[in-house]
Amino acid sequence: MIDAGIRAPKVVAVGGGHGTAVTLRAVRQYTALVTAIVSVADDGGSSGRLRELLDVVALGDMRKCLVALAEPSSRLAQAFEHRFEEGELAGHALGNLILAGLVEATGDLVAGIDEAAVLLGATGRVLPATAETVVLKAEAFHGEVEGQVAVSAAGRIRRVSLVPGDISPPPEAVAALLEADQVVIGPGSLYTSLLAAVAVPGIAEAMTQSAAQKVFVCNLRPQVPETEGYDVAAHVVALRRHGVEVDVVLCDTSTGMKLGRQHAAVAERGLAGPNGLVHDPARLAQALSDLLA
Repeated sequence: MIDAGIRAPKVVAVGGGHGTAVTLRAVRQYTALVTAIVSVADDGGSSGRLRELLDVVALGDMRKCLVALAEPSSRLAQAFEHRFEEGELAGHALGNLILAGLVEATGDLVAGIDEAAVLLGATGRVLPATAETVVLKAEAFHGEVEGQVAVSAAGRIRRVSLVPGDISPPPEAVAALLEADQVVIGPGSLYTSLLAAVAVPGIAEAMTQSAAQKVFVCNLRPQVPETEGYDVAAHVVALRRHGVEVDVVLCDTSTGMKLGRQHAAVAERGLAGPNGLVHDPARLAQALSDLLA
């Protein structure tokens, strides 16, 4: 899909978790100039335990993105995803431990992640939305909720923010957004992944200033309870509430997500994989590259 005779586009994926990993697997099929800007607000599982033990940002979503940019046949990438089942390491992913060690050895979060990318032979770069430890906070129907795990179980969320509020993104993340040809938001958990990254002051502003094509890739179905009852339009409204305006909404309404009344350009494509539960990277790659063309 990459044409050697044409300048490769610079693409930035914003979010975190499995959804952004799928996007990265898609994007690397049409460009090698890809950057992931990833939320660091997770406080559950291995990431949450390492946050408490080592006072580091959540590393799990960055691990997933690094693995997505590595060669699929990489044994090291497979090892990064290995989870220990017994003893004091039970539940920890090996990649999280390696990342924590590299961050401590380099003395810098971005440098540590870059070293991990070199080890994995990753195409592109993975950057944290912020290098500071943060707590995700939501304004929900039943009041304020703190912590990503708690927010994901809240439902009827109106807005999310981060504590502390006076944080900033790495300069490399802002530069990547300003230099991008295409910015892809989603798929993924709307409030606890996508908007958890956008909530870092400076990220939404850089997206607004960027001349890049902004594409929102909507989930295939609502995520219960986080976006229970949402259609595609409701996702776009939530993005706008957090300062994110997109140029085009890419969606597949064949698997259960209704379109709703749209106020943005919409591209409906067959994006679902064989099981209908997750996006197919090849189909997503074709759709995203077509939008750029």
